[in-house]
Amino acid sequence: MTDHEARGEGVRQAALIVRPTGVGQNIFERLSLQFYKLTWRTPLHSGRLVGKVPLRLITIPQDVLKGDVARGQALRMGKFHYQGAEQALSGLDYQKLALPPTMTDYIHRFGWLRDLAAATNRGEGAPIAASIADEWLIANGMKTREPAWRVDNCAWRLLNMAAGSPLLLSSADPVYRSRVINHFARVARHLDQSAPRAQSHFAKSLGWAGVVAASLLLPEGKARRAVGEDGLAAALQVAIFPDGGVVSRSPVQLIELIGLLSLLKQCYNARNEMVPAFLSDAIGRAVPALLGLTHSDGGLGAWQGSAHMSAKSIEALVLASEVRARPHRQALDWGYQRVSAGKSVLLLDAGPPPLARQSASGCASTLAFELSHGSQRMFVNCGGAALVGATIPVALARGLRTTAAHSTLCINDTNSTAILQGGQLGKGVTEVGLERRDVDQATRIEASHDGYVRGFGYVHSRLLIMRSDGLELRGEDTLLPKGKPKDGTPVHVRFHLGPDIEIMPTDNVQTTLLRMADGSNWAFAVAGGTLSVDESLWVDEEGRPHPTRQLVIEAPTGKGGLTFSWQLRHIG
Repeated sequence: MTDHEARGEGVRQAALIVRPTGVGQNIFERLSLQFYKLTWRTPLHSGRLVGKVPLRLITIPQDVLKGDVARGQALRMGKFHYQGAEQALSGLDYQKLALPPTMTDYIHRFGWLRDLAAATNRGEGAPIAASIADEWLIANGMKTREPAWRVDNCAWRLLNMAAGSPLLLSSADPVYRSRVINHFARVARHLDQSAPRAQSHFAKSLGWAGVVAASLLLPEGKARRAVGEDGLAAALQVAIFPDGGVVSRSPVQLIELIGLLSLLKQCYNARNEMVPAFLSDAIGRAVPALLGLTHSDGGLGAWQGSAHMSAKSIEALVLASEVRARPHRQALDWGYQRVSAGKSVLLLDAGPPPLARQSASGCASTLAFELSHGSQRMFVNCGGAALVGATIPVALARGLRTTAAHSTLCINDTNSTAILQGGQLGKGVTEVGLERRDVDQATRIEASHDGYVRGFGYVHSRLLIMRSDGLELRGEDTLLPKGKPKDGTPVHVRFHLGPDIEIMPTDNVQTTLLRMADGSNWAFAVAGGTLSVDESLWVDEEGRPHPTRQLVIEAPTGKGGLTFSWQLRHIG
């Protein structure tokens, strides 16, 4: 059933989405957090991590998240392998991990336990796990410092160690076993102090989830559980929009939150305790929001730093969440629109960028869109800005956050929202207008943003009309003068192509043919501007860039504004 059929004709949705201005982290709060982190080095904080409760693990939660067999096999061969980076276990200094950030977190979070379990049995995997864990604990277990003791890494480490305890605690060495169990207690007490002070609502949610997990896994957790559940409920209420998206608008963070909360549910199940309604509700809202960004093949599109993810990865996460839901058709708070028509899916970023304080790898992607048909990604965004690592250096990651790295309009190669030197998002889009309605045998979306008003004097308006059979998409990009428009400024509308698409020129310079991997042919035609082809890339979920190309429409601005009309049509 198409979205058009599901909603009925004549249904109209209109909204003005405003990004709050003047909202930043309070100076006193920042200074307080910095001072608190300084106390980690003092005997005072170390004293807080010491307790008198007998050390033991009450229960073992089921690990519902799927491990990566290839990464597990790499561990068997004596090396960490993560998103294109490799590091030998032998001689590794766990105290000073000079590795890409994503790989560093992978090691500190003990996520490798899950991969090792996926590739080995207990007899083979336990000695490997004990060897890595013991070296890590000797280096970091008694010294609270970042990034090992960052709130999110601590929460993940506690839950991953608990779920992977059959491997971790198979050793007969009492000193090692004591070191592992003692670390559970130290991490729990650290989270008690650190979760309320985390820098973002997302980090607070992860931290409080760790506190609640500790209350269920360790002795005498009644008081900790009461405080932790109150803290987690309050943090999730702010971190997750009513429609299920996270305030950073990052699918990477939403995936992480769903994964951690799904593990937390298993802690309740292992204790035969009822899962709190607020926790079930949060996961129940988050899953359909994530599915709202999936394409016709079930894989994830590339938004706000995420990469193109396979359907297999998304299906495994949804299975772990134990939530069965249909994808969101539209989410005004989360900021994304989804049109499903025939075998085609259209995704549109129709929300303002996230606030600088809450963004992870925020992108200047307002009004960018992606389009797929069956298993073929047709128009995409480059993606992957959050996957800084061996194959995505910092400079490239910054470029992947720009407006030009997305399938949308860009004036003078300038971002619609500024990306500051420190990595945060600056001034730009504050308001996004949106109107969606079903018309005769089609879905019509018209959206606009003010990101170019301050610098160039234009509002960007984008019209998309998707035919109900999914075989035709018509679009129109318009620059409407507002304020003091700058004439003669170069404008580009970019359409980054998905993988395995052959571009075939025609006699008409304003038309090109696209041959898909499945043998189908589509015609792309433009009216207004000059059509050309340029190089591009897209990033997969392992952080690997793949070369591709992009269609580009170019023209200078005029006194009365500028309009580009274009059409993509299936021709056989």
